[in-house]
Amino acid sequence: MSGLADLTLGFIPLTDCAPLVVAKARGFFAEEGLEVALSREASWATIRDKVTVGALDGAHMLAPMALAADSMLAPLALNQNGSAITVSSKLAAMMREADPAAMDAPLITARALAGVIERRRGQGAPPLTFAVVFPHSMHNYFLRYWLGQAGIDPDRDVRLVVTPPPRMVEHLRSGEIDGFCVGAPWNAVAVDEGLGEMLIKASQFWPGGPCKVFGVTAAWADRHGDELRAALRALIRAAAWADEPGNHAELVALLSRPEHVGVEAEVVARALKSEIVFHRDAAGLPRREHALWFLSQMVRWGQVGSEVDLEAVADRVYRPDLFREAALSLGPVLELAQVFADAAPLASALFDGAPFDPANARAYAASFAVRRVR
Repeated sequence: MSGLADLTLGFIPLTDCAPLVVAKARGFFAEEGLEVALSREASWATIRDKVTVGALDGAHMLAPMALAADSMLAPLALNQNGSAITVSSKLAAMMREADPAAMDAPLITARALAGVIERRRGQGAPPLTFAVVFPHSMHNYFLRYWLGQAGIDPDRDVRLVVTPPPRMVEHLRSGEIDGFCVGAPWNAVAVDEGLGEMLIKASQFWPGGPCKVFGVTAAWADRHGDELRAALRALIRAAAWADEPGNHAELVALLSRPEHVGVEAEVVARALKSEIVFHRDAAGLPRREHALWFLSQMVRWGQVGSEVDLEAVADRVYRPDLFREAALSLGPVLELAQVFADAAPLASALFDGAPFDPANARAYAASFAVRRVR
């Protein structure tokens, strides 16, 4: 294939940037006629801003961030699972003292944390501080949902701050934060350094739950349709390659390089063994139901108002048609059953079993006891 374009694609140093790293390193971009430079960025806000102004052609992107922006398209989901909630070793010990049964349960809820918060309130202590990676992120909604399920109001009972993923461990070490929700490998880094305890993984909170997408602006997609299709084909091939257990040693070596994630190989390997899915079970399909769940959480926490047409936003940003077109052109890389798979039902899929009806996202948002929406 003759060359189409030179592209610059951004990423944040996380394990789930793997499809971009693999597509570059294994030559999948080049085989599609693309000369791609990967740009390691400092924060999700930087990713958003650079894609918006055209300094990046596309990027590894938080799925809710794409939905919150007027200009973005998400033609490919990059992964399922990979995030977790981690608290400092000190806070974990306080939680175990407050409610040992809750901390020893197979699925850890925030019940023990509620006990710690109540005790600290009685002592006049300042609120605990938790970090998330961005206001519009699976991590923010995961942490808020987990807190709210135990009756903890994330806007009143604790303090939430935004911290870039690579700085989470440093801030936990310094005592600036008491816990965080972030993607792999940073939870494992905190545990390995003896700084924290991982309480609940995204795969327990929402098995198969989405997290990142490949994001581009709608204007860029309109101007560069051939390049977008080529990039999607390369990324789908890379995701399929990354899911193969026989390729994990090479994948770990790639991701652990300083220019990519830059942590010890064993830490990178941990999430790949049992957590993160890039391709199988139609993981790459950007599903309307997933978009509407994210939008329901934006409603729940007062990030969008009643004037926003949630269904229209989901349909404008999430583009399974573009994914399917690229996937079908690859032939045997994806089975037809996967390409056209419908989303697994979300009813009872989250850890508390609360049913979600995508056709009634606003009613779902209003059904929670802890919420901002009325």
